[in-house]
Amino acid sequence: MTSKTMNHRLIACMLVVLTAACDKSAAPADKSPAAAAAAPAAAAPAPPSDALLHPNVAKFTAQGPDSFAVHVVTSRGAFDLTVHRKWSPKGADRLYYLFSNNYYDGIRFFRVIGGFMAQFGMAGDTGVERAWKDLNLSDEPVTHSNKRGTLTFADAGPDTRSTQLFINYGNNSQLDGGGFTPVGEVTNGMSVVDSLYSGYGESPDQTKINAEGNAYLMRDFPKLDYIVTAHVSQEWKKGK
Repeated sequence: MTSKTMNHRLIACMLVVLTAACDKSAAPADKSPAAAAAAPAAAAPAPPSDALLHPNVAKFTAQGPDSFAVHVVTSRGAFDLTVHRKWSPKGADRLYYLFSNNYYDGIRFFRVIGGFMAQFGMAGDTGVERAWKDLNLSDEPVTHSNKRGTLTFADAGPDTRSTQLFINYGNNSQLDGGGFTPVGEVTNGMSVVDSLYSGYGESPDQTKINAEGNAYLMRDFPKLDYIVTAHVSQEWKKGK
């Protein structure tokens, strides 16, 4: 979802959220063993694979598992996601391909609004961003509400879901009627998600991210938190 689109669709809600965010300090980092074990470093990411630079439609639309878990290590610590195919079949299949091919490694949480959500998913590599930006998914019915901890595709209008995601900080059920379909949920380490740096708010420009990737964000918004690695850690097939 672009900043302009979200502002137009949620202007009344956002005024309340942003006012509350002004007085909110970052939550403490997760002290769990999983977070403590994570010692992320800002090492240069590996060159993007052919699977990301030249996506094969037959592969990225193939049916994935009924559900799968993703272990996410960030600059703040670690958290875990579970993606549920029954919530959003097309969305889950897309994410299975992206997480399996390390799409989210190295990307920034570029739009974090306290009390509302943390958005991410624009590729740090400009070649990968160009390859995926117009590979859109059609909308799917909202069968699960945008409650705290749910993982949802961001969009810029009808049938524009691609790679951008957000994690809901609160009960954002007002998004349900706008077609924002949750695809998964945080199952461990939500305190890490709560602690992501939110000081830049709406400032990062998505047009510049698209053109310059991580180079722009690292130069102009150096405090942004980021994903070190995000990989599928477990999966469940039908009947298992």
